[in-house]
Amino acid sequence: MKKKAIFEQVSHLESQIGELYEQLGDLKKQLAYLLEENQHLSLENHHLRQRLDQENEQESKTSSSGTKQDRGAVVGEGYDNLARLYEEGFHICNLHFGSPRDEDCLFCLSFLNKKK
Repeated sequence: MKKKAIFEQVSHLESQIGELYEQLGDLKKQLAYLLEENQHLSLENHHLRQRLDQENEQESKTSSSGTKQDRGAVVGEGYDNLARLYEEGFHICNLHFGSPRDEDCLFCLSFLNKKK
């Protein structure tokens, strides 16, 4: 009788270990997803900080020179900035503006072609 109880305990322990193993696998998947998302956000943050630094630098140069740009130059500059953002891997369309893109977006390309 004692052998049967020991066998049942071992079987129960084995099933608990199996459940823990599954939970560990799920946690591992969640961790991988979070690490990937963190890397993506860090890269996006880095690009945005670079853009902010560039714009601050350009603004300080413009304000120190004391010249005002005409409306046409501002529009051209805005288009160039959007084209540069698209080339850096971000959406510029109204559907996904600012989010990272993995492949070409027809909406973004349509917008760029319309402005030319």
